[in-house]
Amino acid sequence: MTKSWPIVGAGALSSVGDTADEMFESLCAGRSGRAPLRGFTAEWYTAGHLFERDDREQGADRPLRATEFLVEAIAQALRDAGLPEDLRDVPVLVGTGLRELRSVELWHRDQAPLTAGDLHFGTALRERFGATDTHTVANACSASLYALSMATDLLAAGAADTVVVAGTDSITESMFGIADRVQSVPPDTIRPFDAERAGSILGEGAAAVVLRREPAPDDRVLGWVRGVGINCDAGHPTAPSLERISDAMNEAHRRAGTEPDDMDLVMLHGTGTHANDLTEAQAMRAVFGPAVKVPLMTGLKSLTGHTSGTSGLHSLIVALRSMATSQVVPIATLRNPIDEVGEFRMVRGEAPVSEPVALAQINAFGFGGVNAVAVVESPATNAERRERALRA
Repeated sequence: MTKSWPIVGAGALSSVGDTADEMFESLCAGRSGRAPLRGFTAEWYTAGHLFERDDREQGADRPLRATEFLVEAIAQALRDAGLPEDLRDVPVLVGTGLRELRSVELWHRDQAPLTAGDLHFGTALRERFGATDTHTVANACSASLYALSMATDLLAAGAADTVVVAGTDSITESMFGIADRVQSVPPDTIRPFDAERAGSILGEGAAAVVLRREPAPDDRVLGWVRGVGINCDAGHPTAPSLERISDAMNEAHRRAGTEPDDMDLVMLHGTGTHANDLTEAQAMRAVFGPAVKVPLMTGLKSLTGHTSGTSGLHSLIVALRSMATSQVVPIATLRNPIDEVGEFRMVRGEAPVSEPVALAQINAFGFGGVNAVAVVESPATNAERRERALRA
């Protein structure tokens, strides 16, 4: 039987919730985190909205918010797992797009207090949790699923019994400024896979999960990681590759021992940009073939914004909640789907769809061709599969 890894704790925060449960409830209710700029001077930019966390005074900003998000998400995940805040000798793998770049901007422009040690997430993780084995993966928008892949490798090799995987990003002014100049007419919102989509809008937040080699007797298992496929084509700074995205999906299923038509749910990357949505839809068709009509498909960015390196883990945690509740959140802004998703079972509108979810695929693709796809399984389905294997 293909080896899988139990997830025993999860934590998340974003513009639509301070915990994983709050975030899921907001997504089910169709609540958006889009709001007028909070941390930047609105008069300097064409765009006037972002998906920021509401954790500071209007017009004010402070350094190390990405680190604050990270520490909180990990603390939530440890509480959810029933574990103490003691991560000595427990590997902590952090995926991020921009690390603490916003802090550097504030230090450079406003002389905000900052030390070189503050820029390494390991400093705060050591101070709060005693963590001594921390690693940061700065792999654009697929970073947290890259970190998940590394965690499964550590567990498979017997190098650890428990691993914490996390993602974090705060919105940086330099990234926002670049997007604002590129998008001469800024999108009013994110419309993934819609014919009227006009681009992406940045979001922020963090997520964390606790993985085990084997669950302890008193662990509450949220789901099982069956496999993660990753690659990096480095073919173009920004344009996605149909071939390599397809390869990442196929690799995830090979490692998971699954077929595309086994999937009940696909959490799409869905950035709302013309090239990325089109290429992702084409890759889904190439990999799934006729089975593209089988799973429900959805995404988060219409309500959370694009949370960069955290986005993959955000999607994974929402998939776990769907497994627990049989509720699949909608793409709230999808009104006029592009032809390439015409046969897909896209969940759209203002209400979730009620349907059991046993297996889910999570997509995350980033600049530079860094692609990651994960397959996760519900606790009940995994238990049934293990029992069948024992009987055989």
